[in-house]
Order: sequence, then C-alpha cells, then structure tokens
Amino acid sequence: MAHSSTPSAPAPSLFGGPPGVNPFTHVASLPSSTPSASTSNAPTPVSAASSSNTFVMPNSPMKSRVMMDGYRPKVTRTLGQRPACLVNASVTYCGNNQIYAFGGFDQYTDEVYNHVLKLDLVSHQWSLVDNYGDIPGVRMGHTATLYQGDKLLVFGGENEHRTYLSDLIVFDLKTAHWTQPHVNGPIPKGRARHAAILHEDKLFIVGGITGHDNYVLDDICYLDLKTYTWSRSWRFVGRFDHSAYIWGDRVWVFGGLSEDMDKIGDLWWLDLKGSPAFDSAPQIGTTSDRHMSVSRAADSPRPAYSMGQQSAIGTSGYAANSRTAQVNTPSCQLKTYAPMAPGAISALKFVSGPSVPSQGSGIHFHVYSSGTLLDFVTPAATITSKECSLSALDLVSLRWQKLAEGREIFKSGFRWHYCTMNEDGTKAWLLGCPTDPVNDIGPNGFEEYLSDIMEIDLRRYGFLGNNFSPEPRTELSRPVAHSRAQEQPSKGLGLDLAKLFNQPPETGSGTDFIITALAGDYDDEDAMGSGLIRAGESPADQNWLAPDAPTSAPIHVHKLILQARWPHFARLYNAQMAEFHTKKMHIPEPYTVVKAFLFYLYTDSIHAHDGVADLSDVAGLLVMSNIYNIPHLRLLCVNRLSKELDVDHACVIWYCAGLANEEWLRKRAASFCLTHWGRIVRTQGFLRLPRSALVELSQEIDMEGRVIGGEDIDYVDGYRNRYDNYSISRKDSVGSDRTQAIPSDMDDSEGMDLA
Repeated sequence: MAHSSTPSAPAPSLFGGPPGVNPFTHVASLPSSTPSASTSNAPTPVSAASSSNTFVMPNSPMKSRVMMDGYRPKVTRTLGQRPACLVNASVTYCGNNQIYAFGGFDQYTDEVYNHVLKLDLVSHQWSLVDNYGDIPGVRMGHTATLYQGDKLLVFGGENEHRTYLSDLIVFDLKTAHWTQPHVNGPIPKGRARHAAILHEDKLFIVGGITGHDNYVLDDICYLDLKTYTWSRSWRFVGRFDHSAYIWGDRVWVFGGLSEDMDKIGDLWWLDLKGSPAFDSAPQIGTTSDRHMSVSRAADSPRPAYSMGQQSAIGTSGYAANSRTAQVNTPSCQLKTYAPMAPGAISALKFVSGPSVPSQGSGIHFHVYSSGTLLDFVTPAATITSKECSLSALDLVSLRWQKLAEGREIFKSGFRWHYCTMNEDGTKAWLLGCPTDPVNDIGPNGFEEYLSDIMEIDLRRYGFLGNNFSPEPRTELSRPVAHSRAQEQPSKGLGLDLAKLFNQPPETGSGTDFIITALAGDYDDEDAMGSGLIRAGESPADQNWLAPDAPTSAPIHVHKLILQARWPHFARLYNAQMAEFHTKKMHIPEPYTVVKAFLFYLYTDSIHAHDGVADLSDVAGLLVMSNIYNIPHLRLLCVNRLSKELDVDHACVIWYCAGLANEEWLRKRAASFCLTHWGRIVRTQGFLRLPRSALVELSQEIDMEGRVIGGEDIDYVDGYRNRYDNYSISRKDSVGSDRTQAIPSDMDDSEGMDLA
C-alpha cells in the first residue's frame, strides 16, 4: 500500500522538494485565459534582462520521443456490407455500443436514401435494419437526435426533388418502428443542414438553408416534446453546416458556412435563463398557424427494405429506396419581421493564435463535452495528418488549447467523413475510409466510404463528460467567497457532513477520526526525491526521512465517510490495523494536499469554489489518485490541470504528471514549458525541482535541438511562425526588419527539415 499503516511512520512528499513543504504553494496563479502573458513572481536576474533574443529549437519535433508517448486512438476496419459514399446522412451514437446512420445520398449516383443502417461497435459489423410504420421519405441534410435513450428524432432535410422538409418522425430503436406524431403550433420553415439540440424535453432547431435560392436561415425555435407543440421562431444567427450545444443555460453555435459560403470561426451564444419564452411550454393559440399539423405518411406498417429483397444494388451496396411515400409538410414562411430571440445574444471572433484552429483548412468536426467545444481538424486534400490537430475551447474561460497534434491522434492514410459522440460526452467516433486504394480491401474498391472507424476516449484527455454540472462562471459573476456554501444544494450525506468537516468533536460535529499530515514548515534538504517512488516502501525502508519531521495540526473527519469513499482506508480499518485502535492516521504528504483530498471524499469536488484554489495542490491530488487508485479523482485532476495549465504551475504539473504516469498531461506540460522556456526557468516551481527532474525536463527537447541567440537569431526569426506549432521557445519578439532568409548551406541534417 502507498502509505504506512501506523501513524508514527512518516513518508516522503509528493513533490520533488523537502517532505512537508509544497515548493509551489507560494506562486501566484495567473488567469488561465492569458497563459502567454504570464510572468513569474520570482525576481528576474540582471543577466536575463540584458540577454539577447533566444530560441530553443528542436531539430525534428515530429520524430521526438515525446510526441509518440501516451494515448493514441486506434483505427479499426469494419465488417459486413459497409455503406459507400453516403453524403449528408445522419450518423448518431444510440447507446449499447451502436451507431445508426440514416438517409443521405450517393455522391457517385446522386441517389437519395432512407435506409436505416447500424454499426455494432463490439463486432464492428454493419447491417441493414428492417424498419416499419410511418416510414419517412428519402432525405439528406436532416438531423437525427437521440431522445430518452431509445428513440431517434429525425427532423427536416431535403428529398430527391430538392424540396425542403419540416416534418418530425420518431424512430423507436427497440421495435424499429417509425411514427409521425401529431404536432401543433407554427411549424418551422422546411430546411436542411441545420442544427438540432435536445434540452429539457425541448428539441431546438437552429439555422439551416431553405428555398429555391438556398438562402440561409437565421432563426431558432423549439418543439416541446411533452405536448408536441412548436414555439414561434426568433432571429438568432444565420448559418448552415454548423454545430450547436446547450450548456450552462446558453445555446452555443460555432462554425459552419455563411451566406457567402465562407467558413465561419465565430462563436455565438444566447442566454436562455430567465426568459419565459424558453422556460415554459409554448401555448397553443387560436391563430391559424398554431393549428398546423402533420399528416401521417402511411396508413399501414410495412418494411422500408427487406434483407431478402436486394435486387437493384447501387454503388453504396444497398438498393435505392425512393418509392416510399414522401412526406412533404406545409410550412410557414419565415417572416422578415420575426423578433430577435429573447435573452442576451453575444458573439466572439477568434482572429488568430497558436492554439486557434483555422476553419479554412482541413475537414473540421465540432462536438461538445464537459462545457467544452472540441474541434477535430482532420486530413483533407490540402493538408496531411501531420498538420491536423485536436483543439478545445473552454466555454467558461473562452480559451483555446491544443490537446493533440498531427500524428499524435491521426494516423496517416485515412480520410474522415462523420463524427459522433456518446450522450455522456466521454467518447467520440470518427467514421471514414483509407485514402490509398491499395489498402482498401472492400468489395467496392476505393469507393468504400464508411469502412473504418476511430474511437477517441476523451477521458484520456481529462474530459469529465456531460453528466457533471457546469462550473460556476467565476470569470463573469465573480461571487464573493462567503457565498460558496450556498451555490449548490445538498447532494447527499457527504455534502451535508462537509459542513462539519475539520471541526473538533466537542463542537458537536460528530467527527470521530483524526488525520495528520506533514507540517507546512518542514524543510529538510536531505529529503529530496520522488514521493511516488518512495510511497510504496515499508516504514522500515523510509529511514531516509528525518524521524523528527513535524506533523500538521489534526484534521477532524468522519470515519463513516472514509470507510465509504476511500477503499484503501476501508481495507486498512477492516483489517484492524493500528489506526483501528488509535482512531488516528498519518498521511506523509503536504497538509494542503491531504486536506484537499479529504474534502474531495466528502464532496466529489476539487474546484476552486470548493476551496482547492492552488494548482499545486491539484497536482498533488493527481499523484494521490494514482497511489490509491481512485479513477474519478484522477479524471477531475487531469481535467482541471489541463484547462488551467499556466507558466507558474507548468513545472509542478509536468513533474506530478510523471509521478502519476499521466503521459498525455506530462507531454502537454513539457511542450508548454519548452514553448515558454524563458519564463518557466524563472518560476519558483522550476527552481524547486529536484536536480534529476531538471535534467529530465531539459531533455524533453529533441536530441538535435539547440539554443540559438545573438547574430544567429536573424536568419531563424523569419521562420518563427513556421516553428510555433513545434514547441519553439523564444524570449522576446523580434521586429520584421531583422528577418532574413535561411542560408542555403543549412541542409536537413542541420535541423531545418520538419518532415
């Protein structure tokens, strides 16, 4: 076990400094939204202020060992009758390891389909689903939204006659049966390539294209799924092929195309909270447009396609099915005087930045998880896999971060066409095909379109999932400190008892156990080392630690919470070790980290609004999650450390990520350190690293990397933008008048080849 079972045996610190002293606790935390402007509190040496501009340049960063460490998604070839060349179909993860694809058209024959296809993610087998009932007509550019875990809500799209549809059809995944519910209210304009979002039994529809001239819609409306009543339409933002998300009582819209067919990188959001129009169900009025309804498409159930009827096979491998009764619903004309949507409407344009993905290059897929927009930049004809990336935009701080680059996530030789995500927001899947005809062994040759799938486990990147409530918007509202306890209601016994956390039993708190930690003022220079390596030793092996290491003040806790929430403690207590009799336990880690760990056991939270304000303590918690094998705590720590990575804490995050075997986070922190090397080396975190860690951090650069300064900086500076994505660090900006060409005598072997 990680720690001693006796309260008297101290153990080493989590950090590479003297046990009991967190060398990073006194470094001020800077706003996470401006990492590049962060500066250390440490005094700047005179020599640093007068030094010349400096680069730390890798020779071949893509070949660095750091780039290939850690997690990498795996590509799997699917089996069965794989669909080919589906364009503008809906691809939806529907739980139970199943992905459903519906509709779309064949890009080679222009045939439009209404097939229901299923991909089993366990067997990786494609199959055609026999379906019955009010079968919808063929369509493309529609949306399919999972509802209540077993239904698909299909809305809109356009048919083979280029007619825009506004019907809603429900597909029951359990019975493979289609139904078309009777709806009330003003049916929205028929449209395609719109966005649909489900929120509190309301299906929101945003934007899209419609009409003979394919004009862009700028409206938002919703269907109340309890009464199947449409709301009126409001003006919001005009675009199509975009993504939308509801989180934190706001509708978020990103990407897509504008009326001028330009790819958009703007972010728009609409506040829903406090608006009666969104809070209550729409009322069925007396005007004619509020009584519009949709007739059923068929009078009797019949299969759309039977597996035994494969007579006319197209290039997709499935027969075209355009004879089904076509649903062509009436729709209201969108009034030009439609009012603006209630609630504040805001927009933000991202001009540039090293972590801001350019929407103009590559094939982009946008999905959302944990209050974060994920942007997958996938290979296209104009960019290779090395130039691709996975970036994330935090919707609280509005800060972009690059989570993975190039071959860290995308294997070369593939093109991706669809992206879907589970409801929890913990896994995403890309569907596509190889780009090399030689490697495609499908029955249809190189026309194979959905032959391969790549699964991305977002938890490896620190994503908590959509089941967690959003964090308070501290950047916007800035609540006062004393209001923290009132921000969220009680969620159980643990949170109730948290109000009595660390209060002596004589106060009536009911605490019945004492935890001690290392005192904050302990400073023994002979005790440098790795806490994780030492933590597994027995008390007899820990003789390197001074026996008189001072302990902290007692932390009063409830034994019930420790037994229920901490498996290590439960095993130790059930075995009636020394702690069982003394009702005391010593955890030889810094006091602030131990206190944060115990409070997590009560609340399931490590956020700043719950008292864990210092990232150094979060880094310590990450190591403890590894020591005690607590996956949920590990996920919370990786999520917060990756979001709030900054100059002042980059070194401790890198060091503790290494102790906890978190290779992806360690690589990200190492890259951040190298990019901001001039500031990093002047932080207290860097100065307090053990010598072995200093050497290891310095070796994160490629073996052929070198420091260039003085006159040599002139011919390198002209290429600084080219190197920005490959962990180049420089101290100060250099004017463009100093830019020169790369000398012709510098060949690939001297480090300028980035291939």
